[in-house]
Amino acid sequence: MTFFYLEALAAIAVSLSILMAGAWVVRARTGNSGWVDTIWTFSLGLVGAGSALWPVAGATPNARQWLVAGLVAIWSLRLGVHIAIRTAGITDDPRYAAFASEWGVDSPRKMFIFLQNQGFGSIPLVFAIFVAARFPSAALRFQDCLGALILLIGISGEALADAQLANFRFVPANQGRVCDVGLWRWSRHPNYFFEWFCWLAYPVIGLSLGDPLSYPWAFPWGLATLLAPLFMYWILVYVTGIPPLEEQMLRSRGDRYRDYQARTSKFFPLPPHNGATA
Repeated sequence: MTFFYLEALAAIAVSLSILMAGAWVVRARTGNSGWVDTIWTFSLGLVGAGSALWPVAGATPNARQWLVAGLVAIWSLRLGVHIAIRTAGITDDPRYAAFASEWGVDSPRKMFIFLQNQGFGSIPLVFAIFVAARFPSAALRFQDCLGALILLIGISGEALADAQLANFRFVPANQGRVCDVGLWRWSRHPNYFFEWFCWLAYPVIGLSLGDPLSYPWAFPWGLATLLAPLFMYWILVYVTGIPPLEEQMLRSRGDRYRDYQARTSKFFPLPPHNGATA
């Protein structure tokens, strides 16, 4: 059984590497880095759903495998289509454009390495999906339904945050202002928060809330599902999510964004307040 999980891990790594190499080609030919995130999202959906449905010893996928595959497919389609529509309306993503400008003539090589690292870093996310789909229980449990509900809440919250931001930007009078309406009044990045929230679904499905004396040793691989929310939080809050976006907002909005930072929680939705936030 250990070999089966290691084999799946290797297949996930190779698949993501190939797909992110494709993202590099698309970015190089179009000059629009926004397609990188579009391809990344669809790649996670494709490889995640495929890994969830991967048969064990020739057996047909069970109900939990289909549920997990369906959840990651819904997540991927919603976010991927949203990013694709946004990308079609811009000439380049400012975050990736800043990287390319910093790298100069060595940009193509460094961008390829960057995207391969992005694919490599996505392995824990897909592996969590793979493991959650293989919880050793023949029938669906309450936890499976709870996990599905968590993911659907996350998708709905992220979609609402995206819609509120789009509506704010659509008003000409808001040009140059900072969106602080709706969910954006409670968090500077509510879309990122709900994106992270989605990934809590897989530990809920892949771990047992039953007898602590018999678990997790009955299914130790289930602990790997914890990597998904932990890794996503680190990526969003400390690496490619909030830091470059806030740097760009400070350049374009200046003191308006500093005032927004002072009264609004960075990640977790909290009531607005006076003073700096973490």
